[in-house]
Amino acid sequence: MKGQFNDRFLKACRREPVDRTPVWFMRQAGRYMAEYRKIRETHDILTVCKTPELSAEVTMQPVQRLEIDAAIIFADILLPLEPMGLNLEFSAGEGPVIHNPVRDSSGVAALKDVDADSLRYVGDAIRLTRRRLEEQPCPIPLIGFAGAPFTLASYAIEGGSSRNYLHTKGMMYGDPTSWHALMKKLSHVVSEYLRSQIHAGAQVVQLFDSWVGCLNPNDYREYVFPHVQELISGLRNEGVPIIHFGTGTASLLELQKEAGGDVIGVDWRTHIDDAWQRLGPDVAVQGNLDPVTLFAPLPEIQRRVEDILRRAANRPGHIFNLGHGILPHTPVEHVQSVARMVHEFSARPS
Repeated sequence: MKGQFNDRFLKACRREPVDRTPVWFMRQAGRYMAEYRKIRETHDILTVCKTPELSAEVTMQPVQRLEIDAAIIFADILLPLEPMGLNLEFSAGEGPVIHNPVRDSSGVAALKDVDADSLRYVGDAIRLTRRRLEEQPCPIPLIGFAGAPFTLASYAIEGGSSRNYLHTKGMMYGDPTSWHALMKKLSHVVSEYLRSQIHAGAQVVQLFDSWVGCLNPNDYREYVFPHVQELISGLRNEGVPIIHFGTGTASLLELQKEAGGDVIGVDWRTHIDDAWQRLGPDVAVQGNLDPVTLFAPLPEIQRRVEDILRRAANRPGHIFNLGHGILPHTPVEHVQSVARMVHEFSARPS
């Protein structure tokens, strides 16, 4: 290790005092960066994910460009669905498409368990990235991640993106036995996948429930909560912080906390101080700038960044992030500026 380790992010996950608020960005490696687009000119996204050297290279790109306090391994939340038997393709202009969606009990029964070797490339990328991070002048921690069971189930059932989740809710309401069987399989796969990432060197893991905001609290409690709670509790003995993130989850925050997680991710639809009051002081909170704000003029960006930091009020356990991922075409210099703004505005007296 070349320099002093920057543990600001890890301390915040544990709600310990820090010298300034840590910051990282969901989708901080991606299409808004020219160096990423250059790699994608010759490699599709699945090739990048499955080639540890490319995944590590992309993971390091924002580390070299942004003043961030954590890196996140470059992968895709849908990777575990392939070895389970689903035919996954990333179509130009359409995003992910699953050509053999799961629509009934026989489809659920046909899904395979995932063995340790089927996603080994992610662990290899984590090991390689950890080595590269440790060579930096001031090394930062590495985050691993996975899609949460509901979001993975929705992709598997819908066959791609959805506005209304007709097939997903159709199975939930019309065939709850198959639904719970599917969620149980996915929870086991995600749990073992995250465990393997931790064993490979991930120092924090984040559970992405990007689609769960389509549910009301009663449906979350009945159809999602038991599976997420079991998944998170099963990782407790691994000893790393767990971030539990969802979008559109203003009505679900208390349930998400109850389901588990050391850090609860909050999107931009809820003021961070209001969310924290509802969640209580015994969890850290991550968020919550609207990603579209990054397209605004710098004075407006600064006003909104400072508003979030004022609301967080230097309480131990705040991690600055967006309410979701960085969008394509976002100006890189605006992302760089936000990281600097967070550190400068939140600096604590020594």
